[in-house]
Amino acid sequence: MKKIFKILAYAIATVVLLAIIGIAFVNFTYPRVKPAPDLAIEKTSDRVARGAYLANHVTVCVDCHSIRDFSLFSGPIVPGTLGAGGDIFDQSMGFPGVFYAKNITPAGISGYTDGELYRLITTGVTNEGRAMFPLMPYSYYGKMDPEDIYDIIAYIRSLDPVINEVPESKADFPVNIILKTIPKDGSPTEKPEKSDQVAYGKYLTNAASCVECHTPINKQGVILPDKLYSGGREFAFPDGSVVRSSNLTQDAETGIGGWTEGMFVGKFKQYLDSGYQVPKVAPGEFNTIMPWMMYAGMEEDDLKAIYAYLKTIEPMPNNVVKFSPPVSSE
Repeated sequence: MKKIFKILAYAIATVVLLAIIGIAFVNFTYPRVKPAPDLAIEKTSDRVARGAYLANHVTVCVDCHSIRDFSLFSGPIVPGTLGAGGDIFDQSMGFPGVFYAKNITPAGISGYTDGELYRLITTGVTNEGRAMFPLMPYSYYGKMDPEDIYDIIAYIRSLDPVINEVPESKADFPVNIILKTIPKDGSPTEKPEKSDQVAYGKYLTNAASCVECHTPINKQGVILPDKLYSGGREFAFPDGSVVRSSNLTQDAETGIGGWTEGMFVGKFKQYLDSGYQVPKVAPGEFNTIMPWMMYAGMEEDDLKAIYAYLKTIEPMPNNVVKFSPPVSSE
């Protein structure tokens, strides 16, 4: 019997040792991406304007990197917090840790070169070599035209600096180890001509990371490749209510297969109507994380291109329950 316990002890010790070696290996060898490129981006008015359009209405960088007021529908940005960061994403919202959106105003990114910012945005690796949790969809930004990323960098360099010390994010174990292996070098593409509407729409849809929110995920938080754009991904609010993304496939019953181009564009543009006033939302009532007011500023031709691309997505029935109120504790 003693011999059996001794063998068992050796086996356990071996497993522990291998685990320690494995963790040490990941810690010291990942993330594996190329060094930051040597860049000096000219901050022309055209670059800043294009970057402002992308960051506010397509990639919506400022959506996460500002404070949103969810006492109002769709959580519009709180005045004075544009780009200042501090928004929290934690376990109450289904995340494996506590993650903070960083300050991307000049006050927060002054320690970054343009090349380091480019690497951060397209690979998720900081200037200190740390891997970011892919809450920021850097894998999608890594597929964009570098010129568009340069424009975004020029724009955020132009923001009014806001002093806001944001805490460091902290992932739970073992995600803190796993996330080091996620970043990889981007695979940039050249932006298609607008005349190629479907290809340009596909490019914009990637830039907006639509598939990330509009696809269900598995227990590890990875989107299911056989259910792309079918909706149903859950987003929990701190009060316990849950909102789910819509089905964007061409299914006529549960998706947008019956939508016309005008209906699709109008769904966004209604929030720019001069008569529209953002309604208040009480705790527990329906709200959405979809930043409608930001996407509403997208050019109509760009929305039409996205619609044209979505028309190529195969129908996939998925009757999504849009909202579940908090479960009463009574």
